[in-house]
Amino acid sequence: MAARLTPLAHAIAILLAALLVAGCGIAAPDGQLATQAPTPAASVPVAIDQARLQVEAALRAAGHFLGRPSFPYRPPESASLAAAPRVVYQVLMAQDPAHGLIVVYEFPDVSRAAGAGREMAAYLASGPGRIQFPFGTEFVLRQLGTTLVFYPWSRGSAAEREIESIAIALEAIGQGIAVPR
Repeated sequence: MAARLTPLAHAIAILLAALLVAGCGIAAPDGQLATQAPTPAASVPVAIDQARLQVEAALRAAGHFLGRPSFPYRPPESASLAAAPRVVYQVLMAQDPAHGLIVVYEFPDVSRAAGAGREMAAYLASGPGRIQFPFGTEFVLRQLGTTLVFYPWSRGSAAEREIESIAIALEAIGQGIAVPR
C-alpha cells in the first residue's frame, strides 16, 4: 500500500524541489557555467571581419582563396588566446584540404592584442608550446589593430609550395610578432 503525503509533507517536498532547481545556477555568472570553455564566435565580430578582409586581400593577390573549414579546429594556444573570441578560416587547397588554417583572435584594445601576441610567441618558443606542434612547424603571428592572425605551417606536404606562399602572403599584413626559435 502506498503511503500518502500529508499536506505539510507535500508542501515541504515542493519547497525542497524549488530550492534544488533554483540552486543550480548560483555559481553560474551571467547565466553561464563557470567551467564552460570559450568557443569560436557564433557571429563574426566587426574587428575580426575587418582583419579577414585584409587577410583575404593578401591571399587573393597571391592566388589563394579563403573560406571556412568544414571541420572544427583549435590550435594549441597561450592562455590569452585561449580566452579570446576567434574565428577560423581556411585557404582552399585541393592538394591538402586539411591544412591552410588561419585563426583570427580579437582583443578589447591594441595594447592587449600586442601583449597577447608576445605571450603567444613566448608560449610557442617554450618547451610546452613546441611539443604541441609537429617538429619543424613555423609560425606566422601578425597583429592587425585589436586582432591577431595566427598561421602555423610546415614544409614537407604535397602542397608545400602553396602552404609556404600562404605564409609569405600573410607576412605582408599588419605588424609581425617574432617567435623565438
